[in-house]
Amino acid sequence: MSTSVVLLVLFAALLHASWNALVKASLDIVLVTSGSAVFSAVALPFLSLPVPASWPYVGASVVIHIAYFALIGAAYRSGDMSHAYPLMRGAPPLLVALASGPVMGERLAAGEWGGILLICGGILGLFLAGRRSGVVSTASTGFALVNAVVIAGYTIVDGTGVRLSGHPVAYTMWIFLLTAPPMLAWALLRRRVDIVRHVHARWHLALIGGACTLGAYILVLWAMTQAPIAMVAALRETAIIFGTGLSAFVLKERFGWGRPAAAAIILLGVIAIKLA
Repeated sequence: MSTSVVLLVLFAALLHASWNALVKASLDIVLVTSGSAVFSAVALPFLSLPVPASWPYVGASVVIHIAYFALIGAAYRSGDMSHAYPLMRGAPPLLVALASGPVMGERLAAGEWGGILLICGGILGLFLAGRRSGVVSTASTGFALVNAVVIAGYTIVDGTGVRLSGHPVAYTMWIFLLTAPPMLAWALLRRRVDIVRHVHARWHLALIGGACTLGAYILVLWAMTQAPIAMVAALRETAIIFGTGLSAFVLKERFGWGRPAAAAIILLGVIAIKLA
């Protein structure tokens, strides 16, 4: 994987961790998706349409992403980000790597497998360190584990769809534009007063969170057109390093000493992927 692709995916990881921290701190997940839809709606008239063969993947991705965002909100409402985030992001790279051969015909070299396994192992280490640092919510664990499977699903769908699309940016923006309306409609039906109050008080954070999630996924899907999907999926989950830092120093969640060691293992995985 080229240095430029690695650096862009690492930047995407930072953006991803940032909007997750916003959601955990105070921002409703529906406002994040709405913010990304606003940017998409502004930009899409100036972009070419994805090729027809990719539209079934856009549709499938929208359905999966609605489940994904709903599960993120549920996981963060019921537990700490430092617990749920590593669990959600740790399993998908391995699941994608295992599926990439039979589903997408990608074959990984031994060094690439080594990098993926190091990243997954480091993320698992962060999760175990988080368990020792405080009380663990069973509900948060359940939501995070289900979401790990959902994440693997949309990674495989979008990794395939974006390669067919011919236009990675437009492909990604259509997903976000179509995901937001049903989420917003459902939220307004259930808690209209809450949502309106959040919009008035945090509209600027909604735009920041929307820009972060949209930018992060555009970079990741573009990278999947340049490198094996499984490698990009694993490298993207270095977001957990940024997420752990944000949860400890910004959200003031408990910080265990096992986390620096786990972060070092993840860094070794990044190096292995770069050298593979």
